[in-house]
This record gives sequence, C-alpha cells and structure tokens, in this order.
Amino acid sequence: MPLRSVEIVISIEIVQLDPELALPSNARIGDAGVDLYARNDAVIEPHGGRILMPTGIAIGLPFGYAGFVLPRSGNALKHGVTVVNSPGLIDSGYRGEIMVVLLNTDRSLEHRVTRGDRIAQLVVQRIEEVSWTVVQSLDGNDRGGGFGHSGS
Repeated sequence: MPLRSVEIVISIEIVQLDPELALPSNARIGDAGVDLYARNDAVIEPHGGRILMPTGIAIGLPFGYAGFVLPRSGNALKHGVTVVNSPGLIDSGYRGEIMVVLLNTDRSLEHRVTRGDRIAQLVVQRIEEVSWTVVQSLDGNDRGGGFGHSGS
C-alpha cells in the first residue's frame, strides 16, 4: 500500500540563524521526527561528558503545539550519545535558538561532533490545555505497587 501524504500540515515559522546548515528535514516520508544539525564542532568527553550544542535555527511554534527534542537511535547505538533531558521540551512561547544538551555515555571513548552532523530529532505535537478538578478520590482501579510495578 503506498504512503499517503499528510492530510493536516501546520506551518511553522523558522529563522535560519546559520544559513549554511540544512533546514530540519525528515529522512523518509512519514517519519515523525525531523533531523537537527550541529552548528559547531565539539568533543564530548567519555563517561558522562556533556555539551550544549546550538542547531542554528529558531522556530515559532503556534499556540497549542510543543516541540520535543529526542536522541537519534544511531548515535545512541554506535557512539553512546544521547540527549540528557530527553525529551527536551520546546514550548510554543520560546523563540530562541534551539539548543541540544548531548551526553556521552561511553565509558572510554570521546565523541567528536562535526558541524552539520545530525545530532537529534525534533517532533512537533499538538498539546491540550488542562484544567484541574480537585476530587476526594479517583474512579477506576489502582493497579497498586507504585512506580514501575505492573501488579503481576
């Protein structure tokens, strides 16, 4: 079955702070995330080294949307590099440069990032507003056991 084009497309304004870098793009049709690129060369030291990497773009997410910065699975598998605060949250009111906090989990090897490398991916999602209703108890069954417990 052939892939259909996306039926709902939102327009997001983008400022190319570094016009030499590629704009965020999908690797394949239908991918949820768009690639983000490194603006600078850097070295991430092993065993927990961290860097703050600019991406060369600023975006204007519409109200009711948020961006989530996620690690690239290839970087995680091949190099042990991930996004520290994954997912990194970009609120609709943020207008600064998108920055990614990268972490090297490899115990012995540094990781070199080269300008233009794909370092993370960005997923844009609709976000619902919530209002809180204070109640004395909640409907449904308590699965019991606390965090990480399936009840079995």
